[in-house]
Amino acid sequence: MPTETITDEILSAAGFRWRTQDGVTILFCAPMEDAGFASAFSTRSGGVSPLPQAALNLAGFNDDAAENILENRRRFLHVIGGEWTLATCWQVHGIEVRRVDDSLEVAKENHRCDALMTATPGILLGVKTADCVPVLLADERVGAVAAVHAGWRGTLKRIVARAFWSLRQTYGTRAQDLRVSIGPAARACCYEVGPDVLAAFRQEFSEIEHLLTPTRPDFARIDLQRANAEQLMAEGVLPEKIHIAPLCTMCRTDLFFSYRREKAIHGRVGRSMAVIGRRKDR
Repeated sequence: MPTETITDEILSAAGFRWRTQDGVTILFCAPMEDAGFASAFSTRSGGVSPLPQAALNLAGFNDDAAENILENRRRFLHVIGGEWTLATCWQVHGIEVRRVDDSLEVAKENHRCDALMTATPGILLGVKTADCVPVLLADERVGAVAAVHAGWRGTLKRIVARAFWSLRQTYGTRAQDLRVSIGPAARACCYEVGPDVLAAFRQEFSEIEHLLTPTRPDFARIDLQRANAEQLMAEGVLPEKIHIAPLCTMCRTDLFFSYRREKAIHGRVGRSMAVIGRRKDR
């Protein structure tokens, strides 16, 4: 279904709702919230960054003033509500999963990784995207959480499965206890890849054709949201506990930043943020 036809009813059926406060709108996963976790995906409006104007840019210090980004983050966290220490990282399209023990140290954003995990209430893990797939994991039994940045490289290297393995090894997480929220990203309606990427996926995965829509010789659109969901289901995560936001960042540049759509137009592209954490009072 084209993103333009997604109604609030369809979004709610997928497990997602909008929340707006002081001009800032976030998308949150209702089942995650009901289980005591903060789980949110930012949109692009309601900020102070000139990208091109009034943009809620939450990262990319080379493309925006630090004071703009920090003010935008303050506004974003205000809508989420509660007291949080935001922990993020320097993303490199790799496979490292980093445990957050010292939130102040990780908050410096100089650690190179693409997934964070913690079991400490009050720490809000954040990953930054502008077409890549944000995946949030929450263990409803022990309270551990993880935030994952999965572009095509991370998806190819099974970074979401690695995040689950890390949760299992570190906190004793079981697949059946995980609830997963997969946020807005470049979807199969728009995200086209070429022969090198297709060859890499076909070599790594025996079953991949159902995730591909051929577009022209040696090119196809790929469903990375579904690919990440299926990797988790292969680990035993229950399908009914995986919630996929039916929103495409490339279709809806009125709502989200899109590197693929906007880089050539504006030269600079803002970054959205997906966050998850366990509230101190739950």
